[in-house]
Amino acid sequence: MTRKILIDMLKLRYAMINDSTLELPEACFYPSPNINGLKTIRELAVFQYTCRKCEDAPCISVCPADALEKDETGVVVRHTNLCVSCKSCVTICPFGTMMTDFFKHRRNKEIIYDLNDEKEMEKFIRACPEGTVSVTDEDESPDKHIYKLNEKVLIKDYLYITEKQ
Repeated sequence: MTRKILIDMLKLRYAMINDSTLELPEACFYPSPNINGLKTIRELAVFQYTCRKCEDAPCISVCPADALEKDETGVVVRHTNLCVSCKSCVTICPFGTMMTDFFKHRRNKEIIYDLNDEKEMEKFIRACPEGTVSVTDEDESPDKHIYKLNEKVLIKDYLYITEKQ
């Protein structure tokens, strides 16, 4: 059975609200399976599960660099190589989905953990706020609000469900 990490987005948001100086560790998969630039796990999770997927997404229309678009499933994708970090999308999002910390440019590899590596995965878990990330052998379980982000990461969150879904 594959070990996965479970990121509790509810606890993570609570930790961020209670400590505005909290510096969250970032995790990625190297090489990135995404042709749109290196993505953090948190950004992928927020766009996949927290975003309301507005029909006429104002974040996309306001972007001066055309760095945002919807994929074939309606999930917003940010092209990190096009994004100029103006944060217009953060300002216009009516639901607060876009987060300013998505736009931090990290150059120090020590800050970004490669979740394909078991040791890095353990370091990432220890670096996260207590109780927000854990190792699990479970699989996706919508009745427990646990959803699959990819083969190694599960997200716990309450989904916003639209009539189309």
